[in-house]
Amino acid sequence: MLQSFYLILCILGFVLPYSQFVPFLLEHGLDIKLFFEQLFANRISGFFGMDVAVSSLVLWTFVFWEGTRLKMRYLWVYVVCNLLVGVSFGLPLFLLIRQRQVEQQTD
Repeated sequence: MLQSFYLILCILGFVLPYSQFVPFLLEHGLDIKLFFEQLFANRISGFFGMDVAVSSLVLWTFVFWEGTRLKMRYLWVYVVCNLLVGVSFGLPLFLLIRQRQVEQQTD
């Protein structure tokens, strides 16, 4: 049940951010300067940009701490997923695989 919930969150965490990013790419290409200009265009968007940056650092710490404790492999994958999509994808993906690991260890 919990694994299904995490899987749904993974899908949403991938689809929803890219529903906003793909049109930007199609219109502007990979214009990093414009991306950051728009990300910090005002205080509200800057608030969300900073929130995501801090959340990403927290995620990376959690992934390496908890993943090492549970002897999970390929921990770098979750950081890459976070960098390519965001916390909205990297965190539920890590929690999904973590839950599988926990359930295997308790069987």
